[in-house]
Amino acid sequence: MSAEEVRGGRRIRVIDLETSGPSTHNVCEIGWQDVIQGDDGHWSVDDERGAVFVNPGAPISTETMAVHHIIDADVAGAPFWKDAAPPILQPTGGAVALAAHRATFEQRFCTPRLSGGARWICTWKCALRTWPDLPSFSNQRLRYELMPVGLDRTIGLPAHRALPDAYVTAHHLRDMLNAASLEQLLVWSEQPGLLPRVPAGPYRRRPWSDLSNESLAGYVRDRDVDVRYSAGNELRRRGVDDGVAAQDPVQRPLL
Repeated sequence: MSAEEVRGGRRIRVIDLETSGPSTHNVCEIGWQDVIQGDDGHWSVDDERGAVFVNPGAPISTETMAVHHIIDADVAGAPFWKDAAPPILQPTGGAVALAAHRATFEQRFCTPRLSGGARWICTWKCALRTWPDLPSFSNQRLRYELMPVGLDRTIGLPAHRALPDAYVTAHHLRDMLNAASLEQLLVWSEQPGLLPRVPAGPYRRRPWSDLSNESLAGYVRDRDVDVRYSAGNELRRRGVDDGVAAQDPVQRPLL
């Protein structure tokens, strides 16, 4: 995306999906909420929102029903994903990007063919950078830690349904966009997550700066890409070769 396209952008569509469960793992609901940029450059949550059921082509697991409360009868007459997705992912008038909380999940289903090759903003990754001192970065925890201005509690409930979750995410995205540029959020989203603290192990919850070079080197070999990147970032900050570039070519030093 060029700088001109970014500056001229007026809409980002936030997406949330509910699925049929671990056995089939197909989409059974998609919700969306738009965030728009005014002439003054300020971003706001728009009135354009909605949700539709999607026929997953297989029964919804009872385990998953207990989370989102969508049952097979709800989706029996709904369109299949290949038909339901494009009009939502490629709205009339276009969108400069799509967004979701932990967007890698939505991207598994919202393929470039269905989305028109849109770039994505991951609000989880951007929250790690924007509010690193918060204790947790789940969508709902951010909601109550930050209490976003203008969030209508009624529209934002029930949790774990596509429209309410997209609506809550959109308020986080709005505040991120008014604190950093769209292009910055896109870059952060294309990098691994920069965890502000060690997520597990003997140093759990401690900032990376507390660890020795030797301890950081151990985390650089972790199986989790976000852990590797975060530990490697601290080594790079100290001027130490982390070896991450050889393991994960897509990872780059911070802007």
